[in-house]
Amino acid sequence: MSGAPQAPTYPDLVRDLADRGLLKGRWRQVFEAVPRSRFVPADVWRQLPDRCEPVVGTDAWLALVNSDEPVVTQLDDGGEGGPGVATSSNSMPSMVARMLGLLDVEDGQRVLEIGTGTGYVAALLCERLGDDLVHSVELDPVVARQAAEALSRSGYRPHLRVGDGEQPWLGLGLVDRLIATRALRYVPYALLRQVRPGGVVVAPLARDFWSGALVQLQVQDDGTASGPFCGGATYMPMRSHRLPDLHDVRGKGRARAAGLDPAQLLDLGFALFAGARLPGVRLIHKGREEGVQVWVTREDGAGATAATGEEVWQYGPGFLWEEIEQAWWEYASAGRPDAEQFGMTVTDRGQDVWLRDPSAVIRPGKG
Repeated sequence: MSGAPQAPTYPDLVRDLADRGLLKGRWRQVFEAVPRSRFVPADVWRQLPDRCEPVVGTDAWLALVNSDEPVVTQLDDGGEGGPGVATSSNSMPSMVARMLGLLDVEDGQRVLEIGTGTGYVAALLCERLGDDLVHSVELDPVVARQAAEALSRSGYRPHLRVGDGEQPWLGLGLVDRLIATRALRYVPYALLRQVRPGGVVVAPLARDFWSGALVQLQVQDDGTASGPFCGGATYMPMRSHRLPDLHDVRGKGRARAAGLDPAQLLDLGFALFAGARLPGVRLIHKGREEGVQVWVTREDGAGATAATGEEVWQYGPGFLWEEIEQAWWEYASAGRPDAEQFGMTVTDRGQDVWLRDPSAVIRPGKG
């Protein structure tokens, strides 16, 4: 006889993460000691491609919490009657494990977390390092209070602050590690000054052309930081780093044959390359039955839209789609490198993306 399928448990989730090689060293014991359910409120939503769906019932709640999925914990910054956009969450456990692995913490090191959220990551860090070495800042006072309560109930007392994580934590001094759990358009240079030379910064970035990428930076003696991209990472943006999806476009549409399947633009390696070659060009996409549709725009009013198997429509000044195709052929000529071959350098003058070596900076095109 076959019974009903058994609901997943938190130990099942931790075992799966370990089997996938995501919990190395002491991290498996740390995850086992910190149940995710302690940091997830009763009212949550599941993120679907086009909306957030309320999770109803204890069984459904437990199934989501004990799965390797993000759990949405706030909509519309906590306001009433909004469009239902996710603005806070408990992150996908595999992503948390990846980021903590890249953080490469050692005993006795001080860590600063940007974006306390539900408090789950702070609790994991406390379990690994001890309360006094963990510092976490959260902008939303309601979210911060809920996290502080969950941490206290679980026996953890890290140093918590309500405020703008983009600004330095005055009086904190230098830390050894910095982790951001909100997507950044750029790494604020002021935050690098909070990290000692030799320290590590791990952050998800989401620029105009990117769907989201994780970067691991090492702070140098001169105050700059450089390091590789480490795969994709989709996080909700820090509030001050949010942007509208697209620019306004101008002019009558002009059709032409597509020389490139728009699905190719979604490759993260190409997105990193094109984002550096075409600064300020924004891209969004939507899946279709066959392929995808993409929209790209620029601040000067140029725009284009293309769908798999269809013509391209361009708008406004210039030839934006031709610039994108040119960037693609440059990328193809470079061997179609994957995202892990790219990296970033951050200085007090700006942020450069490079390919294979920090000296090989990808410069903006002439378009």
